[in-house]
Amino acid sequence: MRSSGKKWGLAAGALGVAAAGTAARMVQQQRVIARSGAGDATPFGTLRSPGLKVVTDDGVDLHVEIDEPGPDGNHDLTVVFVHGYALNLDCWHFQRAAYRGQVRTVFYDQRSHGRSARSPQQNCTLEQLGRDLRRVIETCAPGPVVVVSHSMGGMALIALASEFPELFGDKIVGTALIGSTAGGLDPGRIIFPMVPLGLGARAVARAVRLLNRGHLMVDRFRAAGHRMAQVITDLYSFGDDVPRSYVDFVFGMIDDTPFEVVADFYPAFATLDHFEHLGALSAAPCTIICGTEDKVTRIGHSRKLHARIHGSDLFEAQGAGHMVILERHDDVNAELDELISRAGALVAERAT
Repeated sequence: MRSSGKKWGLAAGALGVAAAGTAARMVQQQRVIARSGAGDATPFGTLRSPGLKVVTDDGVDLHVEIDEPGPDGNHDLTVVFVHGYALNLDCWHFQRAAYRGQVRTVFYDQRSHGRSARSPQQNCTLEQLGRDLRRVIETCAPGPVVVVSHSMGGMALIALASEFPELFGDKIVGTALIGSTAGGLDPGRIIFPMVPLGLGARAVARAVRLLNRGHLMVDRFRAAGHRMAQVITDLYSFGDDVPRSYVDFVFGMIDDTPFEVVADFYPAFATLDHFEHLGALSAAPCTIICGTEDKVTRIGHSRKLHARIHGSDLFEAQGAGHMVILERHDDVNAELDELISRAGALVAERAT
């Protein structure tokens, strides 16, 4: 199902009138279309670019990779991809393959994830992740930016909007929130794929604190329960049947995340409450995407975001789970095509 707020679609359509006609032609010439089938034959985790370090305001080194556009690509925009909890930048495999060479794209590992440096525990907050995103944008995006986020990455984007609303509509000309929320999350749903405790929210919080004291032992137990963890990963990450390689890929990213990191970020989900601070996201085109069978951030969260972000578009991927960016990558990429087009129209309109 697709539910659309047409504010930005109409604004883009208005470019065809009067002085905006030139802008419309510019947008048409620079339209970015994801390549269908890109990434299908490429092994997961092999799409690489030379890495660089971006240092955060508290001194943590973030691992960043940038894919530059080809000669015929769009050089006006930068698209920054922000991954979710216990994942890394490789999770954007199909999006990276589809847009490579077509538009400038930036991928980075969030603090304590992937190839980025470990964060002090006290700075494992969504607000700090929002500030990290701002630093990546400042360092790696000379012009206007579209931010595409998934799960915890979306929470970081919302935290950025809450603290720095002036960036939206000016520097940030488009956003995507995929399988995310601004609050009201049962944090037990977040941690269950990592550690299948099967407890209520309060009991999970106590268990996480207790287990974190012996996190090295927990990691050994996780390794011993490899097969069970794969089954749970499949259940919580995907809605429909997917190739085994997809499950192994997601499981590998989760399994590579030490339990200490899982525990460090856990309290941030329990206190998240930003539904009253979404106004800045209405200043530019915003696309919200979620699988209807998402068991981590259920579809109701995306519907609530859509209701609170004026002019946003909502795409509901029928039957898909939390890792919709893999499971329904062609559908997700088609939605991103439209978002990037609308953002480009906004940039072109300003140039006239």
